[in-house]
Amino acid sequence: MNKVSLVLAFLLSSSSFADEGMWLFNDLPNEYLRDRYSFKADDAWVKRLMQASVRLNSGGSGSFVSSDGLVLTNHHVASDTLHKLSTADRNLIEEGFLARSHEQELKAPDLEINQLVEIIDVTEKVAAAVTPAMSPEHAVTARRAVIAEIEKDSLDRTGLRSDVVTLFGGAQYHLYRYKKYTDVRLVWAPETSIAFFGGDADNFEYPRYCMDATILRVYEQGKPAKIENFLPWSDTEIDEHELVFVSGHPGRTQRIFTVEALKYLRDHRLPYVLDYLRRKEVLMQQFGLRGKEESRRAQDELFGIQNSRKAYGGMLAGLQDPKTMQEKVRRQQRVLEAVRSKQPEAAAAWETIARLQQQRVEILDQTSGFRSRLYDLAETLVLMAAEDKKPNSERLPELRVSNRDSLLQDLLSTAPIYNDLEQVKLTDELMRLAERRGGDDPLVVEILDGKRPDVRAAELVFGTKVGDLETRKQFVEVGAPLIDKSEDPMILLARAMQGEYQRLRKIRDELDEQEKQAYTQITEASLAAGSTSKYPDATFTLRLAIGTIKGYSQNGVEVPAWTKMEGIFDYAAKHAGQEDYELPESWQRAAAAIPRATPMNFVCTADIIGGNSGSPVVNRAGELVGLIFDGNIQSLTADYIYTSDQARAVSVSAAAIRVALEKIYGAPFLADQLGR
Repeated sequence: MNKVSLVLAFLLSSSSFADEGMWLFNDLPNEYLRDRYSFKADDAWVKRLMQASVRLNSGGSGSFVSSDGLVLTNHHVASDTLHKLSTADRNLIEEGFLARSHEQELKAPDLEINQLVEIIDVTEKVAAAVTPAMSPEHAVTARRAVIAEIEKDSLDRTGLRSDVVTLFGGAQYHLYRYKKYTDVRLVWAPETSIAFFGGDADNFEYPRYCMDATILRVYEQGKPAKIENFLPWSDTEIDEHELVFVSGHPGRTQRIFTVEALKYLRDHRLPYVLDYLRRKEVLMQQFGLRGKEESRRAQDELFGIQNSRKAYGGMLAGLQDPKTMQEKVRRQQRVLEAVRSKQPEAAAAWETIARLQQQRVEILDQTSGFRSRLYDLAETLVLMAAEDKKPNSERLPELRVSNRDSLLQDLLSTAPIYNDLEQVKLTDELMRLAERRGGDDPLVVEILDGKRPDVRAAELVFGTKVGDLETRKQFVEVGAPLIDKSEDPMILLARAMQGEYQRLRKIRDELDEQEKQAYTQITEASLAAGSTSKYPDATFTLRLAIGTIKGYSQNGVEVPAWTKMEGIFDYAAKHAGQEDYELPESWQRAAAAIPRATPMNFVCTADIIGGNSGSPVVNRAGELVGLIFDGNIQSLTADYIYTSDQARAVSVSAAAIRVALEKIYGAPFLADQLGR
């Protein structure tokens, strides 16, 4: 075992404070669970929960909840699929959906579900490929090559999706092997008005009354998949303070970040992102005001933008809270004092991180592409054609052989593309390019080709064939010979942006590499200083969080852990006349049949973040008792620091989902499949 592995073995064996932690499934805090909760997670319990938990390529989590392939996730996680399956005559997001037979289940155009099968530590092999004498450029190439080799070898030997994951900022690397399901079908979704009850005003708030749930099914060889490890279902209300677990895929945290890195986020990165999101929010709102169909086309993207805007706003507020930064400064100073006394040379790693943040500021507002589906497709086709000329070990990570199937799943999607919306989006992107670089900038002049941004965008959108599936298939099959001679305007635009793309990609890759090396040194130095870091930052890979059902106090008011289904009717009446609080007709019709005391939503202290949406909440027996769909506003500082004072993970109760299926949506046949 090398030095880094020894370091991390010690770090991961340390006990946690409170219930903090997004724990690796191959290194759970067993001593802490035993000592604090008298709980033992045996091998069978861990295996079932790990293999019952899934990841969706649309950006969230889920779980197998039946032996015949049912997958439970959030409505807002599945909304991308609902949007792509909708038409002007059938708005599944608004109206909801229920398949009463396998034949009625709707196939998602490009959804991929990943089931984690195995985790292997490959730290030594990756670490050995990079030497201290290498320049950042050569280190990027060497690390990229060895990771590509590991992934391809794993794929060739197992047939499983194989991803090498960076942990502890680069101090450890694990190979994650997944079984992929690409035939995924929609089974049930409620109406948005109940899935997102309370709208933007209640988003990241609590108490809540939401049925943010959707059920999918995975198929193999045209039949519902046979699933060995799925979660039993529990309709029993859990007592407050009882132990629960959240098994999901938190997207990204920055708890390892130094104070200078957090200041970069606070003062530069997050304000920049928020300005961008506010601009796009207005753009999509204005497009939606054109008419009912335009509103439908913009709906899913607008929701995503609004959700991100509120989330990033909460993150920024957390960093702008002096207490947050003071605590991070205190912790860092404590470590640095010990480091300087024992390993003075290691303190340079913190200085390196500080220096790199200034370089990030310099390129923050520089762009190498445009946020448009048609442009994204063209850019991917151009990049793929260029990268395919190289050995696999030298390709960009997303274009390696190990990622090809997932890439083609997206490229060859049958999801509709709306040219009117594409024109609006591309117009705004071209305007932003001109605003940032100036109208006389050579790249701006070349891209606009003597035309106004709106005119040029229309020319590009309505002149391209990239939106045609058969055309994309040709580009994929023929590759560079066809791409290189193509006169398609969107392909030409992507080719014109390649110089800028390669320039900025090189800068960012080298900055990332230098940060990896610095954070590896920080990890080692923190051990020597007696630091108690225990788990790696989130990486959109499977983690286990631990918590208890627990209310909290806010502004002198006690917030209960549970809401009840009866409360939603009073809540709706209280907000009468406000569109976001109008109950759908299905709930109004079934009001008398609903067991009013059924738990609706609940909160727990589990350590979650974006990406955990759709995660199952299980009890000691490994039974599903809830479905994560949000965190409260106080939890948004979890990107940087965990606290259990007020921060809570918010879930739909399993009992409420069953009641909804049986009493409201007329689907007892589906409810009967849950947990079986």
